[in-house]
Amino acid sequence: MSTRTTHLDITGMSCANCSATVGDAVESLDGVSRADANYATDEASVEYDPDRTSLAAIYEAIEDAGYGAVSKTATVAITDMSCANCADANRDALEAIEGVIDADVNYATDEAQVRYDPAETSLSALYDAVEGAGYSPVREDGSGDGDDSHSTGDGSDESARDAARNAEIRKQRRLTLFGAALSAPLLFFLIDALLLGGAVVPDRVFGVGIHWVAFALATPVQVVLGRPFYANSYKALVTNGRANMDVLIALGSTTAYVYSVAVLLDLIAGGVYFDTAALILVFITLGNYLEVRSKGQAGEALRKLLEMEADTAVRVNEDGDEEEVPIDEVAVGDRLKIRPGEQVPTDGVVVEGQSAVDESMVTGESVPVEKTEGDEVVGSTINENGLLVVEATKVGADTALQQIVQTVKEAQSRQPDIQNLADRISAYFVPAVIANALLWGVVWFAFPEMLAAFVDRLPLWGQVAGGPAPVGGTVSVFEFAVVVFASSVLIACPCALGLATPAATMVGTTIGAQRGVLFKGGDVLERAKNVDTVVFDKTGTLTRGEMELRDVVAVGPEGDAAPDGGAVAEGDDATTGDVTGSDTAGEDAAVGAETDDEVLRLAASAERGSEHPLARAVVDGAEERGLDLSDPESFENVPGHGVRATVDGDEILVGNRKLLRDAGIDSSPAAETMERLEREGKTAMLVARVRADADGGELLGVVADADTVKPSAAEAVSQLRERGVDVMMITGDNERTARAVAERVGIDPENVRAGVLPEDKSDAVESIQSDGRRAMMVGDGVNDAPALAVAYVGTAIGSGTDVAIEAADVTLMRDDPLDVVKAIRVSDATLRKIKQNLVWALGYNTAMIPLASLGLLQPVLAAGAMAFSSVSVLTNSLLFRRYDPDRDYALFGFLRR
Repeated sequence: MSTRTTHLDITGMSCANCSATVGDAVESLDGVSRADANYATDEASVEYDPDRTSLAAIYEAIEDAGYGAVSKTATVAITDMSCANCADANRDALEAIEGVIDADVNYATDEAQVRYDPAETSLSALYDAVEGAGYSPVREDGSGDGDDSHSTGDGSDESARDAARNAEIRKQRRLTLFGAALSAPLLFFLIDALLLGGAVVPDRVFGVGIHWVAFALATPVQVVLGRPFYANSYKALVTNGRANMDVLIALGSTTAYVYSVAVLLDLIAGGVYFDTAALILVFITLGNYLEVRSKGQAGEALRKLLEMEADTAVRVNEDGDEEEVPIDEVAVGDRLKIRPGEQVPTDGVVVEGQSAVDESMVTGESVPVEKTEGDEVVGSTINENGLLVVEATKVGADTALQQIVQTVKEAQSRQPDIQNLADRISAYFVPAVIANALLWGVVWFAFPEMLAAFVDRLPLWGQVAGGPAPVGGTVSVFEFAVVVFASSVLIACPCALGLATPAATMVGTTIGAQRGVLFKGGDVLERAKNVDTVVFDKTGTLTRGEMELRDVVAVGPEGDAAPDGGAVAEGDDATTGDVTGSDTAGEDAAVGAETDDEVLRLAASAERGSEHPLARAVVDGAEERGLDLSDPESFENVPGHGVRATVDGDEILVGNRKLLRDAGIDSSPAAETMERLEREGKTAMLVARVRADADGGELLGVVADADTVKPSAAEAVSQLRERGVDVMMITGDNERTARAVAERVGIDPENVRAGVLPEDKSDAVESIQSDGRRAMMVGDGVNDAPALAVAYVGTAIGSGTDVAIEAADVTLMRDDPLDVVKAIRVSDATLRKIKQNLVWALGYNTAMIPLASLGLLQPVLAAGAMAFSSVSVLTNSLLFRRYDPDRDYALFGFLRR
């Protein structure tokens, strides 16, 4: 048994028990013989059998135990991959390195995403592994052992990859032009032989036999254009032990060339196929050229995003002096001046000035957003008309733009599950094609008459050269068997199969990113279309999440409102109520009741210790009235119910009915007021007091906050329901308030779950999914993170917290609920495009391989069809770039434009 020992840096341990927990969690894995975690050094040493478990499983066990292990993610650009089997070879080579946790290699993007333990391996080791597999990594300048998961901000890594891709494009173009120049006469020879019966081309040219002329033209093509295919075939078969597309091309072309040389040297009888051998390589090389160009076009959107980054920034020092510095010298905390028309250099917060900022490159929203002091700005957006001074909060790889690009790249590397079908087929495809070609070549050689008779009965065109000689054809049986073998290996196209999913996924994730919808993986992109239920958290998702104090109602001992109690409306002189009771008209109704100002003062004083939006709205409302608030002497937050605080020696309670009921205070005098406010969609909170010198407590009144429903919320719900998706809402608000909001946005009242405590949201989502529903949870707060994690698809709204975004599968850069619909549409459209590509790739191979096996295709036509197949899949995916997720995808939707 071979064992490995790996050393990990552990995060999150706070005591010796933590280290024991980590050790136990890892040792519970089958294949782990020893796991020691050291709390003092925050390190762990694990001895394991790589044949029974993996480093990825060890990391997962540590994370499941509630801790973390340090890792880095590197993006390695790889050139000269020719099919999905090449990607598999690179993945196997990378994952074989000690310290590599997992690796995903994407043939469509020519990149590998590698997660590794920096204590065990380095970026240079990853490059060496790719080279060891026979391929060429793009080594980044100064990468060393660093993390290459992000751009440095100056675009240097992207330019290195662009340079490699452009060099490959130039190389393929040169090869194509060289081959085409020499093959043009050969193409004329072929046309003359097939269509004109040899009436134009003479037997000799300048005294040299026409076959020797063909040999002279075809041999340089075979050497120059064929060399990459021979080299890649050797690497695939000898180095990696697997056959790829290059093997098929080398076999087909070499068969035609060697057979022709043998005929030319009179070693065997038959015709020559120098034209076929050369044109095969020319067509395939042309296909490679178009394919490389198409790959570049598919990734163009991401490169354009990175090109938007500012190169310099104007830094303002403490003395007010300005200095223009390179963007990579900007640090967190620096103050930057941005003039009208300039780019915002990096993410930050406005400290001076006011302006409109064009954020379309991040959110897809064309209308500029007004920014003033305290507002956040995103790097690379455009300052429209005012002068701003911004304090940098995120720089380099941490900026929103870099995070968007990295998220999209990671999404492109994590392929949908549907790719597993293509991978399983590709693994056996090339060996099966070679075996099929050999089989039919032998069968045609052994039983030409029987097979020819069978083919003649099919409602198809005639066989190549009229079939083998015994049935009236113009070629020998052996020659016909060679033609069948060459055509059968050349017609098969694993490229189309390998490109079908990643090409569409690459375009789909980019379409989403351009419109502010970020998918964390191709697997998420695939799942989103299957969502049958969308569960919205109310506050901050369907509503703006900006609570305002709307009502203060002081309640008398019998439930009567105090004389000045009532709604806080704009323009009300709410501070002029008669506190002393000198208004005799109100004395009789307000005996024993506090004024609304006093109720608000006590409630706001109690809420000063809370950061909850409802509490902040009450405090802000009291301060706007100019009330003199007290600092609470003690404060207790009662999650899901309210707060309890000591103010001016008395205990003040602000919260829901249960909070007062648990304190033994009767809230029924305020029942009518509570019901009225809740029917209006407001969040009403009871205010009560327990005097230090009295038994029991007294009800003082009600304060009510209200949130504003987002303008697009109703339209989002409507469009989801039109798609047949059930829409639900979860909120901690009471039933009446929740139903009022639901009614305004068009959610069925039966689909509202109100009074859900923060810690119970994940249970609510699991309950919804328990009957087989596939739910998308949409939220924005820290308390939404567990629910986002358990949902079939978790979606974080753009204004959400980092915790929510981290837990989510999809991130919406804007605060618009309509983007939920866009996410589902992009998912649906991408999967349709993938299926179109797979149907074409599988259908092409399923139809064409039998035709070649039956002797119905010329090898040169087979090679042309093979090249066309992969290019057509990429072209179909590139057409997808025109899709607009504001509408449902239609197969020929691009014709609407």
